[in-house]
Amino acid sequence: MVTTTTTCPPAPAPQPPSAPPQQLVWALSQAVVASRALHLVAELGVADHLDIQPATASELAERCGVDADGLGRVLRLLCAHGIFALNGSAFTHNDASPLLRRDHPQSMRDFARLNSLPVAWEALAALDHSVRTGTPGAKTLHAEGFFGYLRDHPEEAEVFGHAMAAKARTDIADILGAYDFRRFDTIADIGGGRGHLLRAVLESAPNAHGILFDLPEVIRNLDTRAERIRPQAGDFFVDPLPEADAYLLMEVIHDWADTEASAILGAIRRACRPGATVLILEHMAPETGVDLVSQTLDVVMLAVTGGRERTGTQLGRLLENNGYSRSGITTTAGPVAIVEGVAR
Repeated sequence: MVTTTTTCPPAPAPQPPSAPPQQLVWALSQAVVASRALHLVAELGVADHLDIQPATASELAERCGVDADGLGRVLRLLCAHGIFALNGSAFTHNDASPLLRRDHPQSMRDFARLNSLPVAWEALAALDHSVRTGTPGAKTLHAEGFFGYLRDHPEEAEVFGHAMAAKARTDIADILGAYDFRRFDTIADIGGGRGHLLRAVLESAPNAHGILFDLPEVIRNLDTRAERIRPQAGDFFVDPLPEADAYLLMEVIHDWADTEASAILGAIRRACRPGATVLILEHMAPETGVDLVSQTLDVVMLAVTGGRERTGTQLGRLLENNGYSRSGITTTAGPVAIVEGVAR
């Protein structure tokens, strides 16, 4: 376990642009086109219809039930971005495109579909509303914002849940490689979705028991046969949270503004005993400078959920203001860091 102080590592020095300024502006202004193409190909399941043998646009279009010319043009654009490969007139998989298959063990198909959901796509289209008012564009679609919208649209909520699981799968190995969970007897995953993180943590801590806390509609769809996991349904803004030795908050705090983030941490503090550990697991913004991933996620949070990406200092301050002592930050081999607080 590598523990640092409660500040982030410095951001890497900005790299000089690799293209003339006009080309950089053109490319970024057109980036939405490639993103939309990726959303559509993931939605159509094109990667599932492409096996080891190459296939032409006509063959893939017949399998997907779409227009051959239109699909071929979209796939050529994705090839230009490094997703799929073009061999003569036929398309083949490359290193990236199999991740769009449903059956790939690290499938990111639903993550690719995520920003095509109306609530995400239209919230980003309403970014001007967020910049003018400081409130998420998702509230122009639903009075209760992004999560209220998902509650009323269960099919889109299902895509969101699978997308978050896909994202977490890429981070879990890094988390387990950086932090030792064996010292805890009871571990509660708050807002833990389908329990992908908690199951992996319990495998690394064979004597621990877990509690998976999430909304009733999430808990209803769980496989409750998982060993050593007790599911508990509730709303962390309303219902009492379980008592545990450690609490996992993976990409939960960044979904919320400071008021709501404090409410979540306060609810945990009321549930736990002094000495309990809270672990905030998410991508941290750099203390100075800029970082492309952090700044991208930060604008997504601004438009979609109303949350924000925070620095290590900001996360530490949230912990201190809600009944915890800062214990440190554990860096991982990936983008996720583990910010630790101990209940006072």
